[in-house]
Parts: sequence; structure tokens; C-alpha cells
Amino acid sequence: MTPSRKALIEQVLHERTRRITLVMEDIDKPHNAGAVLRTADCFGIQDLHLIETTTAYKHSQGVTRGSTKWLNLYRHRDPKVNNTEACFRFLKERGYRIYVTSPAAEEEGTQHLDLQHNTAILFGTEWFGASDYAKEHADGFVKLPMYGFTESFNISVAAALTMQQLVMRLRQEYTDWGLSEEEIRDLRLEWYRNSVKNPEIVEKAYWSQQKESEAGDA
Repeated sequence: MTPSRKALIEQVLHERTRRITLVMEDIDKPHNAGAVLRTADCFGIQDLHLIETTTAYKHSQGVTRGSTKWLNLYRHRDPKVNNTEACFRFLKERGYRIYVTSPAAEEEGTQHLDLQHNTAILFGTEWFGASDYAKEHADGFVKLPMYGFTESFNISVAAALTMQQLVMRLRQEYTDWGLSEEEIRDLRLEWYRNSVKNPEIVEKAYWSQQKESEAGDA
């Protein structure tokens, strides 16, 4: 761990937010999934939820550029349950309002979303959109303005535009969008582990040194 790496980790830790999270439901194109992850990292969004009811999640390593090391990915893929319902329950228990992207939404843009609450945005499959359960149980809907013949954006583009609007609003309108000290501490440790080779060996050596030091002091 070089001083420059530690400084970069501290900088990024204090730019992260959990006030906004993204949900991808049965995304079947790995390059689209990878692009969403990479963009989420760039915008400082820490958590993403992956619903895998009909399609197993995959991402393109070449597209993500290593961003998965710095994100928390929650995979909802139990074959015995409705994974969209399980994801919604998980988010609701943590105070999230869930909005589903849909070209049929009445309001355009994201200005109607109340960012005082934790906010989750769900993107459905590329071909069929969000599931019926997601649409029936959403707190609201999001539609990005479009002025051409095509009905919808590519999911990676839609996610990028949505994240940009929400993150800019969050930072401009609120001051409490960052992580807690406990969250920063936990993520710092995780990112340190991700930054070195064989972290378990490093940790074992560290604790061994600590015990020797304590024994010497005694």
C-alpha cells in the first residue's frame, strides 16, 4: 500500500453514497451490465442489486475495467422465491423508495423523485422491460425524455443519464449524502484487501506482529 494509493482510497471513500442504488432485473447482455457497473463507480454509487430470475448475471471484464472490486453487488438469485419480491423487501427494510424505468411513465425526467429518502432505480430486461411484479409494487416510475423514433435507450445509456441527473441533484440539494464513519471504516478495510496480493497472508503477518509487540510490552 503506497501513500498515493491510500490517499486515493480516502478521496474516493468520501465521495461514495448509498442514498442512491441501482437494480438490474434479468439483464442478459454482459457488456450492458458491465457498462452500468463502471458508470456507477464513476458516479460514486456504492451498491447495485442484481435480480436473476430468468437470466444469470454476467458482465464483460473488458468493459468494467476492474470497477467490480470497489462496488457492493447484491445478487438475488434464489430459485425457490420471487427474486424481485425479495430484492424489494430487502430495499424497503432499508428505507428505499423504488422507482421503475418505463417509457409509459407519466412524468419525464427525475425531478419528481424525492431524494430525501433512499432511492432505488430499477432497470428491466432489454427486450421486455421490468417485470409485472416490479411495476405493480414500485413507488413510482421514471421516463427519460426522448425525441426520436426509437422507443427506449440502451440500458447502459439510460442508467448513465439517470445516475448523472440523480447524483447531481443529491449533491446540490443535500449535505448528508455520504457514507457514515462506520461504513467508511468497513469499506476502507475491504478496499485495502483488494489493493494487495494475498491479503490473508498480509493480515496474518500483521496480527502476528501485533501479538509479539503486546507480549514484549507485557
